[in-house]
Amino acid sequence: MENIFDNKVALVTGGSFGIGQATALAFAERGATVVIADKIVDPENKTIVLINKTGSKGLFIQCDVSDAKDVAIMIAKVVETYGRLDYAFNNAGIEGDMANTHECTEENWDKTIGVNLKGIWLSMKNEIPHMLEAGKGAIVNCASVAGMIGFQGLPAYVATKHGIVGLTKTAALEYAKEGIRVNAVCPGVIHTDMIDRITGKDKEVEKQYINMEPVGRMGKPQEVAEAVVWLCSDAASFVTGAALPVDGGFTA
Repeated sequence: MENIFDNKVALVTGGSFGIGQATALAFAERGATVVIADKIVDPENKTIVLINKTGSKGLFIQCDVSDAKDVAIMIAKVVETYGRLDYAFNNAGIEGDMANTHECTEENWDKTIGVNLKGIWLSMKNEIPHMLEAGKGAIVNCASVAGMIGFQGLPAYVATKHGIVGLTKTAALEYAKEGIRVNAVCPGVIHTDMIDRITGKDKEVEKQYINMEPVGRMGKPQEVAEAVVWLCSDAASFVTGAALPVDGGFTA
């Protein structure tokens, strides 16, 4: 695989599992040094082990993206360690609890907004100054098809994902002439731990989710990862402010 990210540094939040892990490996396979951040500490450090197997360097930082101090420390650690930050995939997120709008608790609302939306804003708030200093950079935020259409029973989650799309477009316009591109990916039904939690691994429930996908299957984390690394690459040099569906035709 071509090392298009040689001597570059990529940050992936929520990088220990699922889409984040797949994207961290996709960056590493293309030569990038990869920093993964996650609130959850994987005792086996699987993602870092896999990154190192590609021949690239990897670093884990524990971080709660909803905490301003944690995020500032995370970004400072990246720059102190490697002297630069070229790419960021702001991916950390939670699904929150299912409930209709009038039954959604304030606790669930605040927690979901805090991680999914505030977390991406805090990440960009700390990433962008270093990219401005370098005169270039690329950021990809993880939204969802739930950032493009509504879903019953997930008011907080849907609100955050729509918010991410709007925040992405705003930042893209603000820094378009500063060499920084900002885009979002909008995954459809991707087979991750999150989907397993939602379905309870019940085959009949899984079938309902598969039936939502025109292609007749769930997506793979690696398929989202490929979209992310493309958006960060020079091949996407004229793409900014986009909310790219990676959804098997879900929103079509």
